[in-house]
Formats: sequence, structure tokens, C-alpha cells
Amino acid sequence: MDSPCIKLLRLGRKSYTDALRIQDQIASKLKSQLESKSKPDNTLIFVEHEPVYTIGIRTSNYDVKQQQQLEKLGASFVRSDRGGLITFHGPGQLVVYPIIHLHSFQVARTVRSYVYQLEQSIINTCRKFGVETERTADTGVWLKGRDFKIAAIGIHCSRYVTTHGLALNCDTDLTWFEHIVPCGLAGKGVTSLSRELGAKVSIGDVEPVYVEAFEQVFRCRVEK
Repeated sequence: MDSPCIKLLRLGRKSYTDALRIQDQIASKLKSQLESKSKPDNTLIFVEHEPVYTIGIRTSNYDVKQQQQLEKLGASFVRSDRGGLITFHGPGQLVVYPIIHLHSFQVARTVRSYVYQLEQSIINTCRKFGVETERTADTGVWLKGRDFKIAAIGIHCSRYVTTHGLALNCDTDLTWFEHIVPCGLAGKGVTSLSRELGAKVSIGDVEPVYVEAFEQVFRCRVEK
């Protein structure tokens, strides 16, 4: 069987809501293709967001007052349909949105296996930079043996078509996370590749490494 192909779409710096609109458009097109039995246009989106706090479908404890307090910091606040709790996206963070039909990929045909493979793609990417990470009972990717998260994962899946995805901290200003309980996990920290290596690691440095890791883990070809 030929390796499935996935198109890479680089959006550059874009607001969360603009990127969400693009995700929805691509996902709708993908579902239409599946209904008509056409070959699905699986797409891998790379984007860097303007500062934004987002909450997922399981978060109900952020009222209007708390939202306004976060917005006063200079960030947007968006309620989304992804899984997971509150997190931050902003400059210096590689955000990856795979808009894919899970049944196109032999290694990710269920939501659980898909999340597992996303975690593995991050673990392999971090290892390339000399940072050892691991899975834990909490979704996302963590420093090995330490309670510091380096990448968050929150997805949505409808009719086996995925939206949302992952955020890997490259050279992110981590002080943004001090105003929330990231992913609802009290007592645990957030880190970045740059912090762990003591040197600037940019999104541009990470993108090609992540593409290679995604290709290997999902056994596909990424059209750059």
C-alpha cells in the first residue's frame, strides 16, 4: 500500500479564530470528499498564534470576570470544541493542526491511537534536540521524570475527521502560563525547548524536524 500523502499548509502568525475558521473550512471539504468517495485532502497546518487563552469542552469554571482578567494581560480568550482544559498559545510556540481522516492512516485509526501517535511525534522531535520526554497519565508530553509539560494536546474528532491538535513550546514566553492552571493540572509546570537547552530554539528550527517525525510516526508523506 502506498504511503498516504498529507499537504503542509504554513499559516505563519495568525489569530486563533482565523486559524479555527481555516480548520473548519478544510474539515468541511474533507468530509464532503469522503461523502462523494473522493480521495481525501489530508492537511497538516503549522501556525504561530497571537497570544490567546483557550479552553476546551470540559472547562466550565472560567466565568466572564476571569475571562476579562486574562484579556487585560493582552491576550484573547476563546472557548473551543477541542478536548482538554485551559491552555495558552502564543509567539514562539509551534501549533500543529492535522486535519485528517483517521482511516487514511493505518497507525491512527482510532482517537486513542491518534493521540498516542501525536505524542510520539513530539517525543521524537524533542529527542532530536537532545531533550528526553515521555507520556504520563496526563495527556501531552512531559520532561522525562519531571512534572514539566513541554507540549499540550487537545483534539476534536467528527466522523473520523480531526481538528485542533498540539502545541510545542519552542521559544515561548512561559510567564503567560503563570496566570492559569495549565490544562487544569495544579502543581505542575510548563517548559520549552529553549529553556531546557539554554539556547534559543525557534519555530523555524523545529518545523522541519517535526515534519520528519510526523512522516515517520504516521507512515505518510508530507508535501511541503
